[in-house]
Amino acid sequence: MLTGQQYKDSLRDGRATYFEGERIDDLPAHPLLGQTVDYTAETYDKFYDPAPDAVSPLLAVPRSADDLRALLPLLNEAGMMAHVTSSSIQTLKTVAGRMTDVKPEYLERMQIYIEESQKSDIRITQCITDAKGNRSKSPGAQDDPDAYVRVVSRQRDGIVIRGAKLHITGASFGHDLMTIPTKSMKPGEEDYSVACMVPVNAEGVRIINTTYAPRHEDARTFPISGKYHYPEGFVIFDDVFVPHERVFLDGETSYAAVFAHSLGLWERLGGLSEFVSEADHLVGFAQLVAEANGTAGISHIKEKISEMMIQATLIRASLEAAISNCSIGPDGAAFPNELFVNAGKFYGAANYNTMVRHLHDIAGGAVLTAPAPADFENEEVGDLARKYMSTGNDVDGEYRSKLMYAIRDLTADSYGGWKAVTNLQAGGGLYAQRIVTRRHYDLDEAKRGALAIAGLSEHDAP
Repeated sequence: MLTGQQYKDSLRDGRATYFEGERIDDLPAHPLLGQTVDYTAETYDKFYDPAPDAVSPLLAVPRSADDLRALLPLLNEAGMMAHVTSSSIQTLKTVAGRMTDVKPEYLERMQIYIEESQKSDIRITQCITDAKGNRSKSPGAQDDPDAYVRVVSRQRDGIVIRGAKLHITGASFGHDLMTIPTKSMKPGEEDYSVACMVPVNAEGVRIINTTYAPRHEDARTFPISGKYHYPEGFVIFDDVFVPHERVFLDGETSYAAVFAHSLGLWERLGGLSEFVSEADHLVGFAQLVAEANGTAGISHIKEKISEMMIQATLIRASLEAAISNCSIGPDGAAFPNELFVNAGKFYGAANYNTMVRHLHDIAGGAVLTAPAPADFENEEVGDLARKYMSTGNDVDGEYRSKLMYAIRDLTADSYGGWKAVTNLQAGGGLYAQRIVTRRHYDLDEAKRGALAIAGLSEHDAP
C-alpha cells in the first residue's frame, strides 16, 4: 500500500495536465489543485497498512450484503478518488460476469489487472462520456470520426486510440484511466468498441482541468468547497498506444454496452449512497437555520422539514433495499440490486431540487447576503453585523452567518451548481435510470395482480 507522501510522489510522473491555460508540472505543489492532492493523500494515510501483503479496504471486492453495507461508508469517508477507483474495480468484476463467448484473454486480463491494482494501491478514474459530436448521429456517422474514442491502428503488441472523454472527475489525480464505450455499438462500429486501461502519464494523453473551488483569499465563507473539491477533466487521447495486456475489448460490438451498463450500476450505487448523507445534511441545515431564525415552530416550516425528512428516509430505504437484495456472481462477488439502485438514484436526483428549494425558503435571503467573517472582525462594523444578524439573546449573529455560509456553499454557489448538475448526470441522466428501472421491474407480475383484483385472468387480457 502507498502512504500519502508516496501517492504525492507518484503524481510527479510527467503527466500532461493543464489548468486555466497553463501546464501543471507539479500537481502537489499547485496552490489550488494541490488541495485535492492533499486531501487524497490524507485518505491514503488514514487507511494505510504497512503489512507487505496488505490490500486497502477501499479496493476490496464485496462478497455479501454485509460487505457492501460496510464498504460504502468507507468510500464516503475517503472521498471521490476512492469512489471512482472502487467503482472501476467493481465494474470490471461485473463485466467479467456478463461477458460470454468472447476471447478468454479479456477476462484473464481484467482479473490480473484487478489484482495488480489492489497490490499497487493505485487510483483509477473512469472515462466514459465521449465528445459525441452531433448527438443525433451514431458514432460511425459523425462528420468527425474522432467524436467518439476509437482505435486508429492495430499493431502486433497493442492498439492506438484517439478521441476525447469529457466530464471525468479527478482524471488528473489518479494513475490509470478506465476508458470504455459510452453506449451500445452496432456492426460497422468495431473501432469504437474498445475498452482499455490507459496510464495517466501515457504519451499522447492530455487532461484539461476545471474546478468549482473558490478563488478567494479568505475561504472561511466556503466551509465545504474551500477544503474539498474534485476537478473535472477533459481527457484527450492523441494517438495513445495501449499494450494488449491492458485491452479488455477490441471490436466486439455486441459487448460495448456491457461496460457502460456495468459502470452505470456502480456509479448509481455510489450516487445513491452519497444522496443518503446529503439528504440528511439538508434536513439538518433546515432545522438548524429554522431554529436560528426563530421559525422552527411555524406550521409551514415544520411541514417543509417533514417533507424533507420523508424524502431522506425513502432515499435511505432504497439504498438498504439495493444492498439487502444483492445478488452473488459466479465468482462470489456481490452486486447491488439494479431495480432498487436505479429507482433510488432517480428518486434522489429528481427530488434534490425540491429539498434545496425548501431549505432556501426556510433560510431566507441571508444565504446570499450574510456579512463575511472579516466583517465581524472589523472594529467599526463588526459589533453591528453581529447585532443585526442575531435573532435573540440565545442566537449569536456570527453563528447564524456561519450557517448561511455553509448553506450557500452547498447549494447556491459554484459548488452548489456543480452538485445540482452532477446529481442529475452522474451515472447517466434520469432517462437512463428510467430505462433500467423498467427493464428490472416485474411488470408482468403487476399486471397479473391487477387482473386478479378485477376478477379477470391472463386469458381475458388482449
